[in-house]
Amino acid sequence: MRFGYWTPVYGGFLRNIQEEGMPATWDYIRTVSTLADRLGFELTLVPELYLNDRKGIEAPSLEAWSLATAIAAVTENLEILTAIRPGYHNPQVTAKRLSTLADISGGRVSLNVVAAWWAEEAAQFGGVFPSHDDRYVHCTEFVSALRGLWTETPYSQHGRYFTIDSTIVEPKPVTLPAIYAGGESEGGRESIAAFSDSYVTHGGTVEELREKVADVNARRERLQGAAFDSIGMSAYVIIRDTEAEARAELERITTIDPGSPGYASFAEFTKHSSLDVEVSAREYSVGTRALRPDLVGTAEQVAEKIRAYEEAGVNLLLIQASPLDEELERIATDLFPLVGRELVSVS
Repeated sequence: MRFGYWTPVYGGFLRNIQEEGMPATWDYIRTVSTLADRLGFELTLVPELYLNDRKGIEAPSLEAWSLATAIAAVTENLEILTAIRPGYHNPQVTAKRLSTLADISGGRVSLNVVAAWWAEEAAQFGGVFPSHDDRYVHCTEFVSALRGLWTETPYSQHGRYFTIDSTIVEPKPVTLPAIYAGGESEGGRESIAAFSDSYVTHGGTVEELREKVADVNARRERLQGAAFDSIGMSAYVIIRDTEAEARAELERITTIDPGSPGYASFAEFTKHSSLDVEVSAREYSVGTRALRPDLVGTAEQVAEKIRAYEEAGVNLLLIQASPLDEELERIATDLFPLVGRELVSVS
């Protein structure tokens, strides 16, 4: 199992708790990034949202690409998986930006291609917002353009969404950035199996993930001749000395505050997404269904659950926890030795 974490661009992960001690500032992100790099975490996912869907749209949130560049400059080993919604980006400029970031990071940059779901955000920031299934046509053309621009000089492409005529991108990345993507609808799974290197998904039970891993790997084997390089899953992790303490923390963060501005995006998310399971408001307390894996308990209990996910075919955990700096250190100290991971350093 590879261990990654979400970079907290929102000032935290919790919709019911306004102040988590995780300010939306570069100073805090730098602290988390260098700590995680030292502890031996292998990847960070940098989300791209221009409005804050965790704390409310008037709350601050940081921009993904600026952060990715800064994280690359202060870390040595982390893979920097930066999210991108094609509706907000020009593929020619993106290919150039990623080539440069690949150089800065020593080849540690990868791309999480996301089909946008938030109409209000698109309206405020001028994003292209196709219908649900057309979003994956959009994503497919975008990824094709990136790979063409990274491998051919000059490159041309003419599609429904992007027209590229004899564009030159130099220098090219020495190693092509890996493409990750996630989707649950029939059209989403089929498109992602055709263009992506790795698949990422919201949290689910072991049984749900076993079915999903088998399904998407079968699609990719049919379309690309091999299973996905990795299958990643979001998970909120609570480790305490006793199960009772861990469950008390879970109750604290999921006790719904009806006045929390973080729930304003709930209707938008469910309306514009084709999910394979129903999401309750309580489960939405964290987002990305990260509570559904139930990685809550003692280190021994969480390790046992992680081994079950690994057996089901998940080989990358994308962790959320609060406050992230304290919890990453707890995870590395208490959990890593139980899952065959060597603790690198906590000093």
